[in-house]
Amino acid sequence: MLRLLQILERIAADKSQIRILDLGGTLRYWSLLPPDTLERLDLSITLVNLPGSVPLASRPRFHLIEGDACNLIDHPDASFDLVHSNSVIEHVGDWARMQAFAGEVHRLAPHYFIQTPDWAFPVEPHFMTPFFHWLPRNARMQLVQRAALGHMRRARSATEAAQIIDDARLLSYRQMSILFPHARIERERFLGWPKSLIAIH
Repeated sequence: MLRLLQILERIAADKSQIRILDLGGTLRYWSLLPPDTLERLDLSITLVNLPGSVPLASRPRFHLIEGDACNLIDHPDASFDLVHSNSVIEHVGDWARMQAFAGEVHRLAPHYFIQTPDWAFPVEPHFMTPFFHWLPRNARMQLVQRAALGHMRRARSATEAAQIIDDARLLSYRQMSILFPHARIERERFLGWPKSLIAIH
């Protein structure tokens, strides 16, 4: 949150209000900002989540809408000052969907802050299993059919195993650099290991 706050402070130097689009965001996430930040920087935050996942409860300064982060055609170019996303791009689907996601990020705001777990970290954060994501696909499918791993349920078939594995596709530093070529890609580290990647522009 400190890194994000630094970026918001810089944008606030030129803006009386900051319009933020948070792809896959939650109210709880933004509550982690220091008290009064929403008011002091005059933040207006639009949270986009998949249909059926938008909570009923809202609060001032937040707009909760349903949509597909890879296709936000209802929003004109440069509708926002900052696009934010925390651990979402790895869930949108295959490489083509990731490219579409990145395209919407570039289109909708001049600044962005896109975070995702780093493929180079040895513990896969969704399956909570060391080296899981480095194994061949067939080995991963067999493992998820044998047991529930981390936050993921046990698969009841090979088809379901494939769906579970494909729900979380970790990205490498190189892939993030391709998706966000104008960004600075920063690495968060844990005990020296590269834990997550952040594309900042």
